[in-house]
Amino acid sequence: MRRIFLLCTVALIALSLNAQSWTADNGNGTFTNPLFYDEFSDPDILRVGDDYYLAGTTMHAVPGLVILHSKDLVNWENISYCFPRFDFTEDHFALKNHQEIYGQGVWAPCIRYANGQFYVFTNINGKGLQCYTSKDIRGPWEHHNMKGNIYDLGVLFDDDGKVYAIHGYGTVKCTELRPDMSGPIEETERVIIPEGNGVGEGHHMYKIDGTYYLISTDYRPNGRTLCSRSKSIWGPYETRVITADETYGYHAASLTQVPRGTKYRIGEDGTKFGLGPLDKDATACTNAHQGGIVQYKDGSWWALLMMDFHSIGRTVCLMPITWKDGWPMIGLEGNLGRAPRTWFKPGTAEGLYGAGDAPVEPHAPYLRSDNFDQNQLGRIWQWNHNPDDKMWSLKKGKLQLRTQPAEQLMWARNTLTQRVIGPRAITTVELNVKNLKAGDVAGLGNINVPCSWIGVVHNGERLILRCFEQLTNDTIDVEIAQTGNSGISGKSGKNSSIEKIWLRSIGDYDHDQAQYAYSTDGKNFQTLGRMMPLSYQLISFQGSRHALFAFNTLGKNGGYAEFDNFTVEEPDADRSGNIPYGKTLANPSASDRWFRIINKATGRPANCDPHGILYDTHPGDKGERTRFQIIDMGNGRVVLRCADGRYLKVYGDGLPGDVRFTRDEKKAEVFLWQDLLNHDFMLLSLKNHRYLGKSPTTGSPYSMDFTGPDPARRNGSVLHWEEVQ
Repeated sequence: MRRIFLLCTVALIALSLNAQSWTADNGNGTFTNPLFYDEFSDPDILRVGDDYYLAGTTMHAVPGLVILHSKDLVNWENISYCFPRFDFTEDHFALKNHQEIYGQGVWAPCIRYANGQFYVFTNINGKGLQCYTSKDIRGPWEHHNMKGNIYDLGVLFDDDGKVYAIHGYGTVKCTELRPDMSGPIEETERVIIPEGNGVGEGHHMYKIDGTYYLISTDYRPNGRTLCSRSKSIWGPYETRVITADETYGYHAASLTQVPRGTKYRIGEDGTKFGLGPLDKDATACTNAHQGGIVQYKDGSWWALLMMDFHSIGRTVCLMPITWKDGWPMIGLEGNLGRAPRTWFKPGTAEGLYGAGDAPVEPHAPYLRSDNFDQNQLGRIWQWNHNPDDKMWSLKKGKLQLRTQPAEQLMWARNTLTQRVIGPRAITTVELNVKNLKAGDVAGLGNINVPCSWIGVVHNGERLILRCFEQLTNDTIDVEIAQTGNSGISGKSGKNSSIEKIWLRSIGDYDHDQAQYAYSTDGKNFQTLGRMMPLSYQLISFQGSRHALFAFNTLGKNGGYAEFDNFTVEEPDADRSGNIPYGKTLANPSASDRWFRIINKATGRPANCDPHGILYDTHPGDKGERTRFQIIDMGNGRVVLRCADGRYLKVYGDGLPGDVRFTRDEKKAEVFLWQDLLNHDFMLLSLKNHRYLGKSPTTGSPYSMDFTGPDPARRNGSVLHWEEVQ
């Protein structure tokens, strides 16, 4: 459908520009997952000396096979890609002649170091096993097309010089690889774990103290991470689940659906898209699954696993490992299988660095904003399939995209993309439209299935501002009755007054929604179209991506669009005020701020009962016993003080009724604050590594016996704070 509006005024959307970007480092010796609040799928981790490297999936985007570097496992920097573009000539690698590799390309890499060089193994659909090697992690990389039907693999360079690839789903196989990376030795392939053992895919093989450990993930019926171990690479193996149900309180997202029997092509408008049912209690693959493990330089072990964070895509979380009976269990003693969202950084003891250690300055892995003043694109950018390098350029501080034939965004060549960043982000770009020609379309879009965009269309007579949503096949055209050098004339049809327009995407990715806006002066913005629902989907296997695009709908090369001043604002990146401290031990009278603590499962505030237990009361109760102070103990640790002067303390094993009070501040329970954002939080005991909570159904008082949140945050362990006067 198409809707047309004539707007004579624009509404002001007041947004302060903030250059701060999400980093997991809280600056107080702790970190909060995810490591990056944007997509980084199928992570594999490698340590070489005191340096850590992380490789991830890039699918159909180029440059491909991203590699990050860190000194502390928390702060990362994008330092390399293994290749600038696919070096295959077939049309589908370049979006030519209606051929594509959406949901294919390069995925599930394995990064290793041996023989004085780095190896990155991966699969490319239709081409088989690939390997990229380099003596320098920054490249250049040499490409080895090893072919063979091996994918989603783990690779081990064994002590005897042999190289093994572990692969397969359910039926797990081991195949020896040729040392020169010319291919697999096919006759060596053997089944090492037969079907029926609940083992999945995404394998990561390690040899630790003479034992072979295989970390795998299974997605049936939901995501779980498993470990299999053996004294021989060929087995037999015994298997344990090492983490399950850790969602950090995030439920599964709606998946894009296409009706059965529908002949669907990527990018085809009019397809009857649907969003699958939303089950807030479902775990699906939202929980921690596929990824690798690594030993930190102090001897501690850590896992870097991915989680599906709604329309953002798959993110990476850093989780401590506790070795138990020879198994690398995710989590902490007393609560194995689960992992804290906020924990102390590697190399610290409760957030305090040892002698000789120095904290890394908190920083984000990417610079997301770009004014295009440099002679090359920032590392955050990737092209959607191989670009035509003759049809784009960086000139005079602008990104210039020349239009090529395409009937729709998903078929447009030379579309420049970067991942969206959560939890919320406001992304703006300046578009110069004076050189567009008949049939040209240019703007800011979301590369996803279904896609959407806001942009300018040259219909042969005049320029029209258009918003398109593929989910509903809805088009909104806008004519703005405003003249001048920076306006769009929708009446005269003359293009002399048309110069620039500012386009914006306002994303709330934790809630899977986004809306477009535009401005004719770069200051006053008007929203256009509805707040669109977003999804994750298993068609392109990617989350939402910002896209700068230009194409021509008349089947020919047209003019060109110029983009400038691409900015990304992250309102939630600054988390310094998320813990509502009332006072500190150093300055007990620093603040008289008081808070109610509301249980998310019941909507009722916690109550310091005179009987000596922590219970709840009716929602409207704002009496003294519902008021708390959050006392700062340093390094993310807190103590809770009730307004009547008593402090929270946990007795015994933390069962219901064990959460009581003391008037001795020195005996108060010390918790590690778990920041779930937007005033949601949990309290983690540093004694038993479990969470404070209250069952919404049993009527029992608060306990310190919760293993973690459920996906809907309504099992009683997730709390919400509100300030009271």
